[in-house]
This record gives sequence, C-alpha cells and structure tokens, in this order.
Amino acid sequence: MTSIRSGVTTPTFPPGRYGRRRERRATPRWVLPVLIAGVLAAGLAVSVGYYQRFGESEYQAQVVRSRVVNSSTVAMTLRISHPDDKATSCTVRSRAYDGAEVGRAEVTLPAGAPDDTVEYSLHTSRQAYTAEVVGCGPAH
Repeated sequence: MTSIRSGVTTPTFPPGRYGRRRERRATPRWVLPVLIAGVLAAGLAVSVGYYQRFGESEYQAQVVRSRVVNSSTVAMTLRISHPDDKATSCTVRSRAYDGAEVGRAEVTLPAGAPDDTVEYSLHTSRQAYTAEVVGCGPAH
C-alpha cells in the first residue's frame, strides 16, 4: 500500500510491524568541509614527518666501482658527500650470489675531509657478488 502526496510515492508500513521508523537527520553543511580539511592536514603532517625522517640527507654515498679481488675480498670505490664540519660514517656490505650477507664494515671519514672518492677493501666470509652502501650518517 502506498500513499501519494504531491507527486511523491512513499511506502506505507503497517503500524508496529517493522519497529519505529526514524526520520533522517540533516547533517550540517559545515561537517563535510571540516572533515576534508582535517584529513588533508593530517596527511600533510604525516608527509612532512616522513620526509624529515627519510627524505634527502646531507650524507650520501654510492658505489662507483666494485670488483672481486679474490674469494675473501671485494675492492670498492665509494663517492661520499657529507658536511665538511662533521665526521662521517658509512656502512658498506657485500652479498653472495644467493643474497646472503658475506661482509659488512664501517667506513669513516674525519671532519674536514673533502667530498671525494674513497677506496676501500672489504673482507668477506666467502665469495662476494655485490658491494653496496647501506647508509651514511654522522660518526659516533
């Protein structure tokens, strides 16, 4: 059974059969813009925090060249850029063909050392396949 009022058809339910019907409350118009602004502000805060933590660093290094000298040594050439007034420590490692880490060391540059290339020989526990820089930062 339906009732027709001014051209709008709405269902009519028998009284007491389906529980009490509630009228939809109108949401204030300001709620949606405030929610959007809040989500955007939170997203911006998270983005800035992650950038400060993991973004561009003043300590950077890359392996320019590496070669396996023998079954227990990898020679690598590193290009390290760092602040001139701070001592810098970079962690380097080497992996075997199966992905296992076979060597790891800290390469330290003193404060005042120019940004330059550094030659380093890493001793490994078995035949190495790669040489890589894990990360750099201020020396402790």
